[in-house]
Amino acid sequence: MTGASSGLGEALARHYAADGARLGLVARRAETLHALAAGLPGEHLVLPADCGDPAAMREAAARFMAEFGVPDVVIANAGVSVGTLTEYAEDVDAFEKVLRTNLLGMVATFQPFVAPMRQRGSGRLAGIASVAGVRGLPGAGAYSASKAGTISYLESLRVELRGSGVRVVTVAPGYIATPMTAVNSYPMPFLLPAEQAAPRIAAAISAGRSWAVVPWQMGVAARVLRWMPNALFDALFARAGRKPRGLPL
Repeated sequence: MTGASSGLGEALARHYAADGARLGLVARRAETLHALAAGLPGEHLVLPADCGDPAAMREAAARFMAEFGVPDVVIANAGVSVGTLTEYAEDVDAFEKVLRTNLLGMVATFQPFVAPMRQRGSGRLAGIASVAGVRGLPGAGAYSASKAGTISYLESLRVELRGSGVRVVTVAPGYIATPMTAVNSYPMPFLLPAEQAAPRIAAAISAGRSWAVVPWQMGVAARVLRWMPNALFDALFARAGRKPRGLPL
């Protein structure tokens, strides 16, 4: 599991550990990971790595499989966000960082496990996307683009692995109460605590659902947004609250 050191990743780690799973905990902050692992029941492997570094992710995957074998579930949860505006040249670097972590980091997370899972004939590859990937949100162009990319990428991977026994699960959370959302100054409808979101996400992964929105109310909102005419969407969201430029989640 990537992004395991805080927020939704930490909540998922605590949920799976309480259920008896052996975890490979991946994040950049080694000290935080070790502290988390020490407080979890069971045996777990701390794997400090940046998911934006494919070589580091291959090494982390190799260490996990040498210790525990091919995993039953891989969760690509790591994500970053920052307010961006395309008119500023310096924001191009922010776009690159967000896309490298959220989209390419997901590819690097899954890549080492696809062939072993296919050979075994079973497994779950679960990607944490976002309702923000359904439509482009103002002030969050980098984040929305990265999450739209993950949704399409996961769909491609799901079709590629059809019939192999390996299920690809796209999870699109709405607003989850984490350090990432704590800085938001605008209303966040249906805000859900991470410890409540974790078991719902785990249930969707266990069921092998191709698409799951948590909480379900945001799934309704996502369907409305997806089919909303552009003129209406533009008029409504031009006035919507947005993340201030340069303010990370």
